[in-house]
Amino acid sequence: MTLEEFAEDIWITDGPEIVAAAGFHYPTRAAVIRLADQSLFVWSPIELDQALRDAVNELGEVKYLIAPNNLHHSFLAEWRHAYPLAKLYAAPGLVSKREDLKFDGILGDTPNMEWVDQIDQVVADGNVLTNEVVFYHRKSRTVLFTDLLQQMPKDWYRGWRRIVAMLDLMTEDQPTVPRKFRLAFKDRKAARQAIDKIESWPSEKVLMAHGTPVHSNGQQFIKDAFNWLR
Repeated sequence: MTLEEFAEDIWITDGPEIVAAAGFHYPTRAAVIRLADQSLFVWSPIELDQALRDAVNELGEVKYLIAPNNLHHSFLAEWRHAYPLAKLYAAPGLVSKREDLKFDGILGDTPNMEWVDQIDQVVADGNVLTNEVVFYHRKSRTVLFTDLLQQMPKDWYRGWRRIVAMLDLMTEDQPTVPRKFRLAFKDRKAARQAIDKIESWPSEKVLMAHGTPVHSNGQQFIKDAFNWLR
């Protein structure tokens, strides 16, 4: 695996598929953001092979490993082992699931001091399936979603899974919020407050772990994707 430049000071890499509940398989994607001091912020780490490790090391020093929700944590241990001096940050609710790892902090609505001037963030509260922290890289005007926005190719799944994915809105023509996550927003007021902040960012691009990246007009794209929450 290697890195592809997505925008200024942000790279992405797509890894092997993973199998989740009920045999549904998902593509994987990580992003690497280079901060002003040349340190690296690794979002949603994927499987780490030697080629990817070499490519990352060429960019700078890995200082921050980010688990952006309580579902994306499968490869944290191998990144922690490879970069023992890096700080590991977890989305709310993940620490109790991964007692084998020592986390350096829990992510919240206030950006950490290490990246406060470069990356904004907000917790998408009120969802009973996932606690997701959404990030905004100011320099490239990129918003990073993990699972709240998804889009799989229409032929990604077979048989009954294909039907379920279609009903769940996972295979729409544009990335959107899967139906299960829409229904899981039990505190819609809290969710709307988080989305209002996300929509206020002057975003141009949108990245997600499972879906086609958006390269332009990101702010309007996000408003359209969350219009159902109004």
